[in-house]
Amino acid sequence: MNKNILDKVHIRALRARCILGIFPEEREKAQEIELNITLHADLRAAGQSDNIDDTVDYKTVKIRVLELVEHSSFFLVERLAQAVADVCLDNPRVEMATIILDKPGALRFAQSVAVEITRNKSHG
Repeated sequence: MNKNILDKVHIRALRARCILGIFPEEREKAQEIELNITLHADLRAAGQSDNIDDTVDYKTVKIRVLELVEHSSFFLVERLAQAVADVCLDNPRVEMATIILDKPGALRFAQSVAVEITRNKSHG
């Protein structure tokens, strides 16, 4: 299937806590982050069969992402976003993943700082 017309599964406002940041105070205790994940896949078979085996099991993806995030201690938001994308792309049905990772309170006077990345299986 052409990647330009892949279907999308959205996991919105997934919250988790982890060590994330470069400053000593950010390395002391877990902070809340928020993830918005878009999984790009061909969902036509599932639309016909109504069978979970023909689609992306997004509950499994969510569990794996939370496991990764909650046990991580990256310095950069960009690195955590890449690690989440890698987990999503491990799913055999996911061809491409878009990750928006928000770090609330990262900047004074701003609600959050966010990084958005898109990765696909052929280019990593």
